[in-house]
Amino acid sequence: MVFAAPGEALARAEDVLRSDPSPLDASVAHQVIGIWQRDFGDLAVALDHLRRARDFAARADSADREADVLAALGVALVHAGRTRQGLAALDRGVARGTGHTRARVLYRRAFAGWVLGRHRESLEDLRRAIPVLRQADDVIWTARALSVRATVHLAMGAVERADADFTAAELLWETTGQEHDKAVAVENRGLAAYRSGDIPAALRLLAGAKERYDELGTPSFMLYIARCDVLMAAGLAPEALAEADAAIVTLDRIGGQSTRKAELLLTAARSALSTGDAQTAIARAAVAVRLFSGQRRSWWETHARLVLIEARVAGGAASGRLVQDASAVADKLASFGAPAAPEASLLAGRIALALGWTADAERHLAVAARSRHVGPPLARMTGWAAQALRARAAGSRRGVLEACRRGLDVLDDHRMTLGASELRARATAQGAELAALAQQASLAHGGPRRLLEWSERWRATVLSAPPTRPPADPGLLASLTAFREIASRAEDARRQGRPVPALEREQRRLEREIRSRTHHIGGGAPGGGDRFDPVRLLDRLGEARLVELAVLDGRVHILLCGQGRVRRFEGGLLAEAAAEAEHVQAGLRRLAHPGAEGRLAVVEAAGRRLEELLLGAAADQLGSGPVVIVPPSTLHRVPWALLPSLRERVLSVSPSAGSWLRARETEPPPGGRHVLVRGPGLATEGAEVPEVAGHYATATILEHDDVQVPRVLEELDGAALAHIAAHGTFRADSPLFSSLRMADGPLIVHDFERLARSPYRIILSSCDTARLATVGADELLGLVTALLPLGTAGVVASSAPVNDAAVVPLMLALHKGLGAGLSLAEALRDARSALPGDALHQATGWAFAAFGAA
Repeated sequence: MVFAAPGEALARAEDVLRSDPSPLDASVAHQVIGIWQRDFGDLAVALDHLRRARDFAARADSADREADVLAALGVALVHAGRTRQGLAALDRGVARGTGHTRARVLYRRAFAGWVLGRHRESLEDLRRAIPVLRQADDVIWTARALSVRATVHLAMGAVERADADFTAAELLWETTGQEHDKAVAVENRGLAAYRSGDIPAALRLLAGAKERYDELGTPSFMLYIARCDVLMAAGLAPEALAEADAAIVTLDRIGGQSTRKAELLLTAARSALSTGDAQTAIARAAVAVRLFSGQRRSWWETHARLVLIEARVAGGAASGRLVQDASAVADKLASFGAPAAPEASLLAGRIALALGWTADAERHLAVAARSRHVGPPLARMTGWAAQALRARAAGSRRGVLEACRRGLDVLDDHRMTLGASELRARATAQGAELAALAQQASLAHGGPRRLLEWSERWRATVLSAPPTRPPADPGLLASLTAFREIASRAEDARRQGRPVPALEREQRRLEREIRSRTHHIGGGAPGGGDRFDPVRLLDRLGEARLVELAVLDGRVHILLCGQGRVRRFEGGLLAEAAAEAEHVQAGLRRLAHPGAEGRLAVVEAAGRRLEELLLGAAADQLGSGPVVIVPPSTLHRVPWALLPSLRERVLSVSPSAGSWLRARETEPPPGGRHVLVRGPGLATEGAEVPEVAGHYATATILEHDDVQVPRVLEELDGAALAHIAAHGTFRADSPLFSSLRMADGPLIVHDFERLARSPYRIILSSCDTARLATVGADELLGLVTALLPLGTAGVVASSAPVNDAAVVPLMLALHKGLGAGLSLAEALRDARSALPGDALHQATGWAFAAFGAA
């Protein structure tokens, strides 16, 4: 019962011990309590009960009873880090048991072998146990044995064999009442989905397993480890680190298994390394190495040593000793048949290259490169990264570009299996090195057009295809509705000065639930999304110029596209430009309030400095036509209209040249519906909306009680133009919860992603609606980037807080231009020039930008 109804089994065992039981019954009761404490509680308490169970079994003079207890005790001792004693107990159990009981003991020894990383020994014990268990028609123990065999196969990289065993085990579990074991089966399916590269399915299954464990009240630290691994693969390493550290605290508090603590420390080290925190990774990995060593778990210890070396290299270390250490780890992992062996060879090759040891580097990289054709996507990317580094060391530009292309193709296919835009964006970080290698090779040996192609190859790729629409998931819709209600109540409480901690906790819980559900959405077939074509771009530009800013080795390179060619100019340092942009943003925030006129000269001077850094000599080559700026993600907050050479121009901004092309070629929807939304709480009460309505023959106006999120979304879907005057909030911590305030609560990015087609043109007359979060390799998440893949061809939005009163004349002038047939960029240029010349209105004009091409 202990894995069918754990709580009930524990209570009944305690009842038996209170009833003066026979030695045989006492042995069983103590064993049940020992197993419960071993797997769900205090390991020291577990060992005490299991030793008593062993002693009572000896008094009962039952060899099979004693063998069964020795097996449970042996597993507990292994989990406590007492490997030699644990294996000795298991060996005695095998010797004492007979027939069916002996097969059950062999299964437990195989389980211990998996925990210890002794996979071949584990498979041998299972080979002997499974036929006997099947012959005895022992469904429960056969299913357990198949599950462990599958897990061993996964550890050795044999995913198909693991899938077969997991499937067979799950069919058996469905015939039983073993609820905890069934939860483990769901967890195992999630692990198998992760190893086969299906991240959304893995997250969904692991969430399902957690629900089952929570219902049973049985914590599973293996689940935390599996979930952290999947979160890292999804690009959510900070969340993985927080979850691993929290699990370690919980495990220490209950006195849980030492083996699981070591594994969680290794997981935390990997997570910290993925976040770029080398020192935390070193600290966690060093403790994991010591624990694994003391537990005699060589397989695990070797994996921890790999992470420790990777963290030291990430921290700036490079030496011949590290090459030797990485090489030794690679050899040992290969001897284990571990899938991580190519990663260690790649690491040894990298360090050798940094030291100039080309022969050693070639030897290690050649080994790592063998993995480029087999295994899950991220393993194949390891192989292509090794191949690219080999080609660079050999001086083969063509070889570098081919390896980078093939590796990024693998990652493209992997990204398209992800339905959530956040996961697609974050996954690009895993291709950053390949993209950088290709850009460097193009800069050194190719022309500007080749550099443009590679700059586009890994820029704003999340916009190349729309995210998968969330399914008609009642749970997701209910969570979104509850989130809006709680967020609205919290906002009202803040305005009234009432405490809000409880509401904020519930809001954060609902945010986690919404985010989790969207992460479970699978993507489409591999190969989706557009590929950038520079010839098509140059043809569509006409008299316009497109300025794409590429960043290589910390310096900005300006790629000026137009008149049928691409030219390259050198700009300044990215760090200096980013710092200057922050100074400008601070100045604009000050200028949004009356009385800050003295800051205007400072902001204008910063604009001149930004032009020197970001446009350089290209500023004199822009011609007289429209200009499209394509900045890297780190410069998305630059107010481009502030730069002197751009102030009087028709100016638009785009996350990539490819997304500008798609916007340029997007057709407006039939019908030409216009929707005007006036949200609550504005200082001007959205004063521009009634006047704007006069520019259009027919317009739907939503205001007062009509400004409810469901109604707003219904009207926005497929509209030709939408104007939303509402308070905007940017969430740097969770950009897809950036919002516009409606009467019933926030309208968030996740809501926009449910539209069948977002408005062709959308004007966000709100603060901070153009602010975006930088994630992945060169990706942006926020309101604007959510709209562009969904059918929106043009957006006007603000990158800074703005003065509500000063926005009104800007919006009226903007719509006057649109009514005359101008594009958003043209109308915004004319609207700026029509504003009064005081600092407040000038700053308001600079804060707004036109995105896209409509």
